[in-house]
Amino acid sequence: MRREHRVERDAWFGTMAVDGKDDLLFEFEVLLKGTACFANPRNHPGPPRRGPIVAHDFRSALVIAHDGAARAITLARQLLGASDRAFVFQRYLETVLPEDNTRTRLLQPGDQATPEDSLRALRYGLTTANEVVEGVLRSQRIPYRLFYSCLAMMQRETAQNAFFNPLTALEFRPEFDRIHSPAVLDLIHTVPGAESRRLVALTFLSLFRMLRYLRLIGRVLPELGQRRRQASARVYLTLSVLRSDARALSDYLRRRAGALLAASFYNDLFRVPAAEIPVRASELRGTAHRLLAIRSALEGIAANLRLEMRRAFQHDLPSPDQLPSTLELRRALESTLGNLRPALRNAILFLGKTLGVSLDEGGVFDDHTARRESSERLRRDVWMFAQIVRAFSTKARHSPAEDRWAPVHSFEYVREFLAYFRAMGYPLLRATDYPRFDAFLDALSHLEDTDLVDPTRLENAIDECVAFTSFLEQLFDSISRREELGGIPFDRRAAAASLRLYLGDQ
Repeated sequence: MRREHRVERDAWFGTMAVDGKDDLLFEFEVLLKGTACFANPRNHPGPPRRGPIVAHDFRSALVIAHDGAARAITLARQLLGASDRAFVFQRYLETVLPEDNTRTRLLQPGDQATPEDSLRALRYGLTTANEVVEGVLRSQRIPYRLFYSCLAMMQRETAQNAFFNPLTALEFRPEFDRIHSPAVLDLIHTVPGAESRRLVALTFLSLFRMLRYLRLIGRVLPELGQRRRQASARVYLTLSVLRSDARALSDYLRRRAGALLAASFYNDLFRVPAAEIPVRASELRGTAHRLLAIRSALEGIAANLRLEMRRAFQHDLPSPDQLPSTLELRRALESTLGNLRPALRNAILFLGKTLGVSLDEGGVFDDHTARRESSERLRRDVWMFAQIVRAFSTKARHSPAEDRWAPVHSFEYVREFLAYFRAMGYPLLRATDYPRFDAFLDALSHLEDTDLVDPTRLENAIDECVAFTSFLEQLFDSISRREELGGIPFDRRAAAASLRLYLGDQ
């Protein structure tokens, strides 16, 4: 958004006399973005589709898009307030005026000089597009190209809007993307280098934004019983935005984190006068090691995010093509929220731990159940990764590592274990203050240095894994004794089922 438009929008939003205006505007922009994200079948929940995309019927998906747009129009009317009456009168004139020139002037969009004009133009465009979609839905079958064209028509209305265009990936709004925790804000300022600070701030903002998506879904859940169709549409469009944002953040961190952190260190290093380098060598070396730890943390968050989203969207959530009963949909959504919410919270706490500060759940999250959910999730992750580490060390001890002619695929389990470690193990190492942190990382990094497994390096990794397994078992018992988990038994069967899903997704 252009700077002058942002200033005008902030002023408009500040003077708006509408109850709950931040929640209304947030949901409105989520639904606008949802029309673009939902047009991509990769953002639909459910198992991967079999067969070519042109062979599938997207009528159910188009119904969801139509009902979601209808909700967005309702929100626009609430945000416009009394000025929406002018729109209703204009629509009436379009149907009764006989002069073509007069009708043409009415159909021309305004100049969008103010946020109110811009919102009115968007309300008009969405209403017209949704009426077209309503006519298309009279067909018994909707192929993908027709489905995509309908949503692209709505998306174009948003893309051409000056003040209400949330389609850019990883873009935030000051109305509802402020970080309210002083501890997190102070932590961001301690990150060395301007580029590094922006990268860490973007990660925090994205994770908090995804938590807000989950809160929006939680607010919609009670409405499934009374207004099932529109509530389901709001949920599915919000989920598509969640999936899209999670993919965008994950890909950005995986591809760009290392280069951005390196550029940040490079710029800071070359600002140091040559005469001061010997004196500040130890400080610069410490900064470099800190940035390396931040990079590993960000890449670990990216890997874990991909894993969590695949599990939620491919296993936990029903496809929009086959909507279950209201009760089954509610249970699926509650289960998904129960899994994703602590995962995102723990990612925030883990990033804080990497930056050198143990953030308190109560001071960062406004939900009083955050501590219990985080502890439950940490206990489950500790148990799951302990099983993975134990399985790896057992497999490695019986592998033919001493046979130099053993086929490469025999050691595929090493690469699989390293992938699990990046997604699950590294956050646990950081979050739990493992005393042999450096030794464990060193042993695993030596396994990554070569395509062929060296017996000595493998044996060293096995020893570190055995020690780490023992630590995880003790940690599991310690977490189970926490006050917030009092009276809450550990469900090993559910944890084992989750582990099978994670192993199948990796």
